[in-house]
Amino acid sequence: LPDEHKDGVRLKERIVTQQITTMHFVPPMLQAFLETPGVEVCAGTLRRIICSGEALSDAVQRQCWARLPGVALHNLYGPTEAAIDVTVWSCDPTAPADPIPIGRPIANTQIYLVDQRGEPVPIGVPGEVHIGGVNVARGYHRRPALTAERFVPDPFGAEPGGRVYRTGDLARYRPDGAIEYVGRLDHQVKIRGVRMELGEVESCLLHHPAVHEAVVVAQASAAGAKRLVGYVVPRTGHELSDEGLRQWVGARLPEAFVPSVVLVLEALPLTLNGKVDR
Repeated sequence: LPDEHKDGVRLKERIVTQQITTMHFVPPMLQAFLETPGVEVCAGTLRRIICSGEALSDAVQRQCWARLPGVALHNLYGPTEAAIDVTVWSCDPTAPADPIPIGRPIANTQIYLVDQRGEPVPIGVPGEVHIGGVNVARGYHRRPALTAERFVPDPFGAEPGGRVYRTGDLARYRPDGAIEYVGRLDHQVKIRGVRMELGEVESCLLHHPAVHEAVVVAQASAAGAKRLVGYVVPRTGHELSDEGLRQWVGARLPEAFVPSVVLVLEALPLTLNGKVDR
């Protein structure tokens, strides 16, 4: 039913009564679902949960295993321009990963991580994700300039006329070949002359034992200067302070990475499709 996925109690009842085995969530919606009272009853029918659309955090991964033991959790990645999901990772409770990889490409799909010159990056070095293969779209409807910018000739493929889609996402290879999502190219900012990834500051905040969710954005002042602003949601029963969180980041990251202010919210705002509304 419309909007039923936003009501955890109704969704829980639907899963049990209809004996649903597979669910697909955006991570913030999965987190909200896992906080539903009595959600553990769904473990009797659910076999697998698939996540995509945003980065899946280790906190949500562990919460899923704790509340729905025995239910397989899979982390997928992919943009609309490449038939949605093009990589897959099966989360392993016996060998949890933080950050959680987006995995490896699915069949008939090529993933390239390249630097600004279009050259492949070595293991551990972030590069822009380029997607090739049968999943790649033809382009944007009636937008030839944008199509030419984002859908470019495949420099590595053997097929004549092959193209890849430039995602604007950053990722890196782990030593075992799995791919880790790093962040967005447009989430790279320069603060006081220092270039940084907003996701790196978010990750630092998320490792605070009392932080449940965190988002960091760059805001411009009236004079045009940029500053970092953090938004966090505390774990149940915990209190957080701006000064304490700023000290936490300052002890782990360079001074330029410390937000000018960190605001504590009851919940992060979400878009209509369940993603965090930055």
